[in-house]
Amino acid sequence: MTDYFAKAALLPKGWSEDVLIAVDDSGAIASIKTGVKPSRGAVRLGGPIMPGMTNLHSHAFQRAMAGLSERAGASSQDSFWTWRDIMYKFLAKLDPRQVGAIAAQLYLEMLKSGYTTVGEFHYLHHQADGQPYDDLGEMAHRVVDAARRTGIAMTLLPVLYTYSGLGSKPASSQQRRFVNAADRFLRLYEGLHGRYNDDPQLRVGIAPHSIRAVSKGVLSETLTGVDRIDPSAPVHIHIAEQIKEVNDCLEWSEQRPITWLYNNFRVDERWCLVHATHINRMETWMAVNSQAVVGICPTTEANLGDGIFPLGLYIRGGGRFGIGSDSHISVSPVEELRWLEYVQRLRRKLRNITASAKERNVGARLWNATLTGGAQAMARPADGLRVGNRADFIVLDGNDPLLFGRRGNALVDSFVFSGNTNPVTDVVVGGKHVVENRHHAEEEKIARAYRTAVTALMA
Repeated sequence: MTDYFAKAALLPKGWSEDVLIAVDDSGAIASIKTGVKPSRGAVRLGGPIMPGMTNLHSHAFQRAMAGLSERAGASSQDSFWTWRDIMYKFLAKLDPRQVGAIAAQLYLEMLKSGYTTVGEFHYLHHQADGQPYDDLGEMAHRVVDAARRTGIAMTLLPVLYTYSGLGSKPASSQQRRFVNAADRFLRLYEGLHGRYNDDPQLRVGIAPHSIRAVSKGVLSETLTGVDRIDPSAPVHIHIAEQIKEVNDCLEWSEQRPITWLYNNFRVDERWCLVHATHINRMETWMAVNSQAVVGICPTTEANLGDGIFPLGLYIRGGGRFGIGSDSHISVSPVEELRWLEYVQRLRRKLRNITASAKERNVGARLWNATLTGGAQAMARPADGLRVGNRADFIVLDGNDPLLFGRRGNALVDSFVFSGNTNPVTDVVVGGKHVVENRHHAEEEKIARAYRTAVTALMA
């Protein structure tokens, strides 16, 4: 048992002072006491604490190519699709050691910025020629090893990718490292689930890449097989990210992507609809009523020119949502939240769009809402500091000028919306103090391995 003491802590009912949190040997919160003195031997934290954030959508290897697609191509119409071509060329070079090095560096950056859980949407499965490794999970093991090395909690989401387009179009040579038929994918999933799912810091779900990359039959077979192993496994899918995808789906099926998905599958609280950028009013209510989580990735969606999710209507209906850094053009939960609010302000020419009657502080409202949605999407008990949940929290620097004089939710608002300095000093995940005084025990070794990997890739 380890005790942590904080002068102020954000708990589910709001801020409390003089808080003592006891963590059991499994990393779960055993008790929370407020208005007390520190116990003998308690770890005294140097600033106010908040629950750590979930990053529900990550493609780890893409961190190493961040910034490499910001040169205009020969066409004046650069888009997601031209960016994807650059990404395909980059990933063709990656080997397992490099993937592990990149993931470790990324996860370390996530921890230091305030993320304590990552959903790794993992689709780089095979060798460069498309042949499976002797162990189907070779690449997945590398990202799990990176998570364990850094201490971040993970929901591993191996990706089902079978086709290149709607109507079961054959995968291209650029996609050969992703492709699995349902039977081989289920062998991969079963192996990963058996190896990792008993670890309290790990959860294994699945990620049908998109309705472009699977057929109804392949996805049905896969979901049936997964349900036999774990009927509560989370299911994440890219959907309606691009106008082209919507138009192609209408031409193919006379239905929009989200409508097609809901008409063919039972979408419920297990599901995370990643992006859902081009969702119409009827589909918005489908998503709300199904209790699925929408995974919004504001900085990546802005970087790719995807569009803007209709958040105002969705949250007024009680929709659940979380955030992800996706391509990792930015690795900062506060920047994701800032963009999430700001694009709505620009769209509607108003301020404080996501405030509610119950929570008028926008930063706090967004932090708490994405915390809850992220925990649901990860299928992990990490939706706040409460008994039985994972002991995942961050410590803010009370002496940072950004936070001077702030108390309660005004502190959260300032953290989210003011400036670009990072006031996170310490991070605890599953009760383990993985970042102390802005330092991680492995950071120098991780940085060296990352530098070696990127230097080779850029040669």
